[in-house]
Amino acid sequence: MTKPNAFDPKVTVIIVNWNGEPFLERCLTALMNQTVKPHEIILLDNASADGSVEIARRFPTVQLMLRSRNTGFARGNNLAIEAASAESEWIALLNPDAFAEPRWLEALLAAAESNPEFDVFGSRLVNAADPTLLDGAGDAYHLSGLVWRMGHGKPVSATMENAHEIFSPCAAAALFRRSVLRDIGGFDEDFFCYVEDVDLGFRLRLAGYRCLSVPQSVAHHVGSGTTGGQHSDFSVYHGHRNLVWTFVKDMPGILFWMLLPIHLLLNVVSIVYFSLHGQGKVILTAKWDAIKGIPKMWRKRREIQSDRSASIMNIWHILNKKLWSANKH
Repeated sequence: MTKPNAFDPKVTVIIVNWNGEPFLERCLTALMNQTVKPHEIILLDNASADGSVEIARRFPTVQLMLRSRNTGFARGNNLAIEAASAESEWIALLNPDAFAEPRWLEALLAAAESNPEFDVFGSRLVNAADPTLLDGAGDAYHLSGLVWRMGHGKPVSATMENAHEIFSPCAAAALFRRSVLRDIGGFDEDFFCYVEDVDLGFRLRLAGYRCLSVPQSVAHHVGSGTTGGQHSDFSVYHGHRNLVWTFVKDMPGILFWMLLPIHLLLNVVSIVYFSLHGQGKVILTAKWDAIKGIPKMWRKRREIQSDRSASIMNIWHILNKKLWSANKH
């Protein structure tokens, strides 16, 4: 039951789906059972070839946006954000393979009310197959350009219980003030999928916006449920191409040149690693396509960095500087 509250913002929940039939009913059922009801729910379907649309039509309050081809996670979200009700001050993103606990949205909004200096809020993701393990508590950005979900695979009981600042949220379950998404132009559609949320988070940070992790907002996450898993060729290609583009676009000023040798080393190590694991062709294709895309990304960089309001020291402070983390993948 929705509790009356003077702080009563309108929220549009957006789900971008592609062949999510195994998960979608559970995802939507969980949304129907929220203690705070969304103002609207938009499900954009990227030309699924399974029974996703039929499942979604069983939920009459869900607004369907049907695409004739797979436009990717990034463009799908942009289209749905643009179509959201003008009344919605907040946009909540939820993956079809993420199953929100009943207080998921309530906890995000409570954090937004209590922390007006933040404009982005990330949920605690637990492993859908084993809820005693963490799937992630926000995204970390290493000074090398490597990214990972913090706490991935660790016991939930060992993670922080209090809200705390993070680099960026995983877009599998997160809340954004709509105006900040509009301010930075939404997701980069050239990314298609993978790392697009880290790029978004980096650009938000460069524009002076901050992100808070909200441990009380919980969703159970399968992770890469429709793309063959984290180490599929699809995931490796898009993830490792987009790592390069994110570094090129977003790493500001002197940090770009100072950290570029480390980033180049990361790419060499990645090529060796995936080649030794039988994915040499896909990792080489990813890096070659990343290089071919650098001129376009450099043009984007000029615009992003010219609008930067965060200081170099602010960005340096939030970067992860550990020599090694068990969560890197």
